[in-house]
Amino acid sequence: MRRFWIALLVSMVWVPVAQAELNFAIVAPDTGAAASLGQGMKKGIDTYFAEVNAAGGVNGETLSLTAFDDRYDPLSAARHTREVVNNDDILAAIGNVGTPTATVTIPIHNEAETLLYGAFTGAGVLRQSPPDRYVINYRASYVQETAAMVNGLMEAGIEPEEIAFFTQNDSFGDAGYNGAKQALEAQGFTGIQNLAHGRFSRGTRNVHQGLATILQAAETPKAVIIVGTYGPAADFIREARQDIPDAVFLNVSFVGSQALLNELGDQADGVIVTQVVPPLDADLPAVEAYRQALDEHANGSEPDFVSLEGYLAAKLFVEGVKAAGDSPDREAIVDGLLGLGEVDIGLEEPLHLGPNDHQASDSVWPTIIDDGKFELVEWSTLLR
Repeated sequence: MRRFWIALLVSMVWVPVAQAELNFAIVAPDTGAAASLGQGMKKGIDTYFAEVNAAGGVNGETLSLTAFDDRYDPLSAARHTREVVNNDDILAAIGNVGTPTATVTIPIHNEAETLLYGAFTGAGVLRQSPPDRYVINYRASYVQETAAMVNGLMEAGIEPEEIAFFTQNDSFGDAGYNGAKQALEAQGFTGIQNLAHGRFSRGTRNVHQGLATILQAAETPKAVIIVGTYGPAADFIREARQDIPDAVFLNVSFVGSQALLNELGDQADGVIVTQVVPPLDADLPAVEAYRQALDEHANGSEPDFVSLEGYLAAKLFVEGVKAAGDSPDREAIVDGLLGLGEVDIGLEEPLHLGPNDHQASDSVWPTIIDDGKFELVEWSTLLR
């Protein structure tokens, strides 16, 4: 009997205790034209989750992220989103990518009362007034990005009549175009319908017809605002420079900065990309922590703007998870995030979330490619 109790006690000592886990999902492209964006967001989120888990998790619970590849296709995104919301073990979706995909998945999230957080898009469909309870954003909107472009171009001496547009022919392109329209109208310009507007189809690199539309403009454009992914954006810029070599080409953040730079190579200099996260070399605690976390938890991966956004969005998200308490459910996490108020995660300014404020950051950093690096734009000297 004595041996029996000793054996039993030993076996109890060696039985591993499973640590509780909080499960989340990302529905984003891992293949296809926008793959680099989905991969970047996942890398950033995974990196921060690994950092948190290494420090003991959240309230003793580890964080996990399950990825679903939607290929930047709305039908695939809808199918995977239904898988997510019907899985009781998944508490929220975080870091999903794209406007056309969000357009079809937001109703699914709202109906299932399951959070969509930190999507990689600045479209208005995620920014309703009053806001959807189950849609919470990290980043600035396309309205704010294109306003930064328009205001900067005015400062540089470019007139509204000298601006053209090249946009993806769907809700993403429409969101960027409408943002610029609002910014131009705020400047007192009412003739946006007369500005050249070339378009291309999502998932293609057929830029020629859109370029032809712009080249036929009554007034040669001095600036072209591009709303698209890096592939067609790069093709357009290369070809357009043969006909309008002095034009300034501007892209919203969704283009994928590093992917665009890689595509353009030595033709990248002078191209502008608005960012919704700080410069990669910023002397800020959160950015420094991001660079260190890549070394420790992402095999020394090179910093880039997309994974930085994923990292920062995850950092704020975890604050909401902490506020939700032990073993939180879906509703508790939404309540935790919307109850944060002002939060300092190590950036220049505090972020803010509340019941009537579902967008944490309003900041935009316009950057210009110079010798393979992204530098902050000096608008006043842009045309010199």
